[in-house]
Amino acid sequence: MGFADRYIHALSAPNLKDDERHHQAEPLLAAAFAAAEVSGDLGPLLHRVKFAAATARNMAHAASARERAEKGLAEAIRAKDAHREADCRQALAGDAVESERGVACLAQLLRLWTAEVIKRGRARRWVPENTAWDADAAQKLYRMVAEHSLAHWLDGNCSPCGGTGVVESRTCKPCCGTGAADLPMAAGFVREHTLNMVSELHSIVDSHAARAASKLRQYIPSAS
Repeated sequence: MGFADRYIHALSAPNLKDDERHHQAEPLLAAAFAAAEVSGDLGPLLHRVKFAAATARNMAHAASARERAEKGLAEAIRAKDAHREADCRQALAGDAVESERGVACLAQLLRLWTAEVIKRGRARRWVPENTAWDADAAQKLYRMVAEHSLAHWLDGNCSPCGGTGVVESRTCKPCCGTGAADLPMAAGFVREHTLNMVSELHSIVDSHAARAASKLRQYIPSAS
């Protein structure tokens, strides 16, 4: 099991207990230890936004539970069952809070990644910034690249096959079996930089995952 799988499993931990009987949250602790070694490491937030959101999207029972809570609320109101109504409202409120939390994490990630793209774009002299007009155009470019690269990295799976590379036991034609969607952007300057930044997002996450996995092996014997 890779670190990403362990991390996804840890996201459902009911608490952060770590003793002889509680080990589920250990990947979260390992991720924190790994992040502490690198100043400004975006790895933990990238993991959180991508895998927590993916877990929520892919867990059919979460949608089913929400539907049951809504149905239960309607029935409780009709039956004037105050206790059950309170339980259903609490369940729906918790789901709403989790959704808001995900939106907040995504907004924070976009802000930090945009700043990182601006830093990298300037260091590599993507475009001149000699005049006010140049500087304004450069800012638009950096933001466009940041937004497109993050969006593609977060949800770059081929839609027809769902990222599996296979459709009805055959190689998926749109992605040629890779499971990856093509960047929906015409060839050119912006596309080139966007693809480079997608590659760098993968590198950031892979590097963070490797450090965190090492922490699991080094400091948390139960994970080995």
